[in-house]
Formats: sequence, structure tokens, C-alpha cells
Amino acid sequence: MRALAQFAMRGPLQASGVAAVATALPFLFWIGAAVVGLVTLRLGLSQGLNVGLWALLPALGWSWLGNDPTALFVLIQVFLMVVVLRTTTSWEKALLTGSGLALVTGVLLPLLFPQLLKDLVDTGVAFYQQYNPDVASELGGRLEGVFRQVMSASMAGTYQLLAVAVTILARSWQATLYNPGGFRSEFHALRLSRPVAVLCVAIMFGAPLLGLNTALISWAAAVPLMIAGLAMIHGIVGVRNMSIHWLVLFYLALVLLSPSLMLLLLILAFVDSWLDFRGRLKPSGPAE
Repeated sequence: MRALAQFAMRGPLQASGVAAVATALPFLFWIGAAVVGLVTLRLGLSQGLNVGLWALLPALGWSWLGNDPTALFVLIQVFLMVVVLRTTTSWEKALLTGSGLALVTGVLLPLLFPQLLKDLVDTGVAFYQQYNPDVASELGGRLEGVFRQVMSASMAGTYQLLAVAVTILARSWQATLYNPGGFRSEFHALRLSRPVAVLCVAIMFGAPLLGLNTALISWAAAVPLMIAGLAMIHGIVGVRNMSIHWLVLFYLALVLLSPSLMLLLLILAFVDSWLDFRGRLKPSGPAE
């Protein structure tokens, strides 16, 4: 991946070509978005926009001809997040931008892609009617509305997670090429401020009272806490100079024990905003 990033940064022609081709190929749109993010972080808004326009063309093609808006939404979200990150050098603000964009995406999906959402809802309703006919009968006409909200939240939340992951990838590429070790230090230090942590938790608990898409709002508010929690775990492992195997075990546990472990991670990230667990730990062994 480093070789690809180096090639893309040789010039605008190479960057535009990689971004356009990767976005046009199935399942490789994230590489195109990462190249756009790298160029924007390194060279600024103007250069990033020039490269992004070339990636936008195949993304629009996938959206309108392939009826798959994934590449389009992820590309736009990554571009806006890296612009905020470059301007403010704040991961907190970049993550909040991603959460706001996820909410906008959840609203736009039914408007811009009604047929796609209808097909997914129809499939989900048909499956649930067979899987749990008693509950489906009790819900009646409300079942379709529930699935419509769930599908919108699932799609918007997936795009948000992909955009955050690609933004992290672009930032790590930038550090690898121009500031080795910089991303590691930056990510290990990521911690939400107290007002933002309180805001995220308040939105998660207050979402059911708003009468909107509870799943979407709660998910969008939880992602900054989740990323801060992951950064906390990475930071603790780094401070204590622990083996990478601990991170592997943690991610395996996160997959196997979710959602319980994920909920614990969110709680720890919230508490970390006050207690700063990493700052209270003493380094173990030689610094890396």
C-alpha cells in the first residue's frame, strides 16, 4: 500500500488515475477515496478537489447505473472529513463532521435512491415475516416503517464507518510518507473533550425522545466514542510497551463478544474524557 501511495503522490496525473481507476473497479472504491484524502491532506483543498473530481465520475456511475451509492457517499464524506482534519488538525472535529454527514446521508438516501431502499425493505420484511410471523403480525403495517428506518440507519452507518476508516488510512499514508511515526502518536493521543463526550451520550439517550430515526442518530453519536475508545486501547498498549498480540486478542474479543464489549468500550471512552487513563499510566520498558 505504501508503494501505491508513493506512486499516487508523484503528480496529479498519477493521483487522478489511481483514484479514478480504483473507484471504477468493484470493491476498490476505498482506495480511490484514500488517495483523494491523502492528496487533500498533503497538498490542500484545491489539489484534493481536482483529484476528487476524477474519482467522482465513476462514483456517480456506480450510483446511477449500478444503483450502488456506496462509493459516492464514502468519497464525499472522506473528502469533507480530511478537509476538516487538515484545517483544524483535530480528530474530534473530523469525527463530529462524519457524524453530521451520516445524519444527512440517512435523510438523503430515501430521497435520492428510493428504489434501492424499497427493494431492501421489501426483502427484509419478507424475511422477517417468515422468520418471526407472530411479531410481524402484531406490527402489521408498522413493520415496513420499522425496516425503512433500520435500513436507512444501517446504510448511513456503514458509509460513516467506511469513511472514518478510509480517513484513518489516508492519514496513516501521509505519516508513512512524510512523518514516520506521526500517525501512531496522533492516534494514541486521540481523546474526546468532556463537552463532546457528554453531547454524544446525551444524543444517544435522547434519540428515542426526538421521534426521529433512533437507530441512525444513536449510531452517528456512538462512532466518535467508539473511535476514541479504540484509540485509548491502542494508546494503553503503546504506553505499556505491550506486544501487538494484545491488540489482536482485543479485536478478536470485540468481534466475538459484541455488542457487550462494544458497550463497555463506549463507556470507557466516555470515562476517559475525565480520567485520561493513558496520562495516568507510567511507560513500561523503553519507549518505542
